This record gives sequence, structure tokens and C-alpha cells, in this order.
Amino acid sequence: MYGKATETAIAAMTRLAEVYDGEETRLSAIDIADNRRLARPFVGKILTTLSQAGFVIGSRGPGGGFRLSRHPREIRVFEIFTLFERENLSNECPFGAGTCGMGNPCPMHDKLVKVREEVDRVLHGTTLEEFRVAYQVHGLRPIYPDELKKPEKRKSFRATKSSGSQGRKNAKR
Repeated sequence: MYGKATETAIAAMTRLAEVYDGEETRLSAIDIADNRRLARPFVGKILTTLSQAGFVIGSRGPGGGFRLSRHPREIRVFEIFTLFERENLSNECPFGAGTCGMGNPCPMHDKLVKVREEVDRVLHGTTLEEFRVAYQVHGLRPIYPDELKKPEKRKSFRATKSSGSQGRKNAKR
């Protein structure tokens, strides 16, 4: 739905929100990348951009690393989104070569408007505080596909081909 830079920035910022404790805890780009299973160099690049934009404070050396520049409740996901995504000002209709807002709406118009409005509502209405609380208060952690326990294969209630074909042979006799 978003570009890789936006997804990585949100992942890094939510990780920093999870460990937020004022100004004590700092995480290195490697810590964040490893925790979120992201490419280390790319996370470093994204954190530099976030630092330049004033979202994180980074410090070098022993005890260094990155932390949020503000309390997680003060940072909306929309702010991170707008740093990495361009605002789409296009008026082109996805249904054809026409201009949206001119003439009769295409069959998708009202649905797409609702989707855009809902995405905007979620981005504006979600702060990093939700991630801090989920992690620190409720103990929620990301689960990656390789960590999921694979369900045990159980016996099927259906007849197997070998017993089914044998059954047909016996029925013809």
C-alpha cells in the first residue's frame, strides 16, 4: 500500500515507541533492523531522514543510538507517512483517461473516496502511543511467519484414492 521507505520508517518509529521510557532507552539502527527483520543499511538511511526531520534524536558512541524526539502520544502515523509519501494531487480517473470530478462519476468513484477517507482517518487518528501501550502494557509482540507454529496435518475424512478405486472395483462384482 505504501512505499518501502514509508513502511520501514513506520516500523522503526513503532519500535522506538515500544521501548519509549522518556529519554533513557536508545536503540541502534542494527537493533531496530534486527528486531523488525529489515535491511540494516536501509534502516540506517531511514533513521537519518527521520533525524533530519526532527522525529528522532540520534547520538553516537557508547550508550548512543536513537530515541523518539517527542512522547509517542504526540506523533501521528500521518506525520511519518507524509515525510516519505508524496501527496497525490492527480485528478485522473482510474477507470479511464478522464478527469475525476468532471461529468458523471465512474463506477469506482464513491468506493475510492470512502477508501481514501478511511485511510486518512486511520493515519491521522493513530499515534505511536498505541504501539507503546500494546508493547509495554499488554505485552503484544510482532509475530513473523516463520515463528508461527505450523498446524499438524490431520487425517482427512475423505476416502483415499486407493481405497476409493478398490471400492468401485468391488462394487462392480
